[in-house]
Amino acid sequence: MKICLFGGTFDPPHIGHLLIAQTVCEEESFDKILFIPAYKPPHKNHVTPVGKRVDMLRLAISENPNFDISDIELNRKGISYSIDTIQSIKESMNLTTDNCYFLVGTDTLLDFHKWKKPREILNSCQVIVAIRPGFRPSDLDPWILHKVHFANVPRFEISSKTIRTRWVENKTIRYMVSLPVWDYINKNNLYIKK
Repeated sequence: MKICLFGGTFDPPHIGHLLIAQTVCEEESFDKILFIPAYKPPHKNHVTPVGKRVDMLRLAISENPNFDISDIELNRKGISYSIDTIQSIKESMNLTTDNCYFLVGTDTLLDFHKWKKPREILNSCQVIVAIRPGFRPSDLDPWILHKVHFANVPRFEISSKTIRTRWVENKTIRYMVSLPVWDYINKNNLYIKK
């Protein structure tokens, strides 16, 4: 089985996440894209409670048979480090470095050298990078650049942070998230001014 791990805060999950995951799934012939919501992201503060983020992610991916959610970081609790998740999933699913893939965006890749055991991540799985607008490969350290694979995915500028900001400013987020996610944000009064 060829699996791609897609970790993130997903606060909220948006159309960009879904488009990238679907495109990578088709381009690389994955059996499954495994979305892994972070319990406590190491480099972010003030995130929406994990239960609400998971609810939104379930709504966002519910109709795609190629998508699934792993609760590995939710069960482990504590700070969610990618290397711990990759090793646990490889062991539980009997995956090797050759058939375990890890999807990241270029926005997070620029801080990759600050992650826990980044070299070990590169040696534990195949890292696939979804390129965001404005990214230049020359911005990466060579030891990272030579170990990653850039995915041929649509490039567009959308982020969870932009969506949260627009919501607070009473601007539309229509077409940025799926309708069920939009309804959930609205019904649960997420992203209100504090």
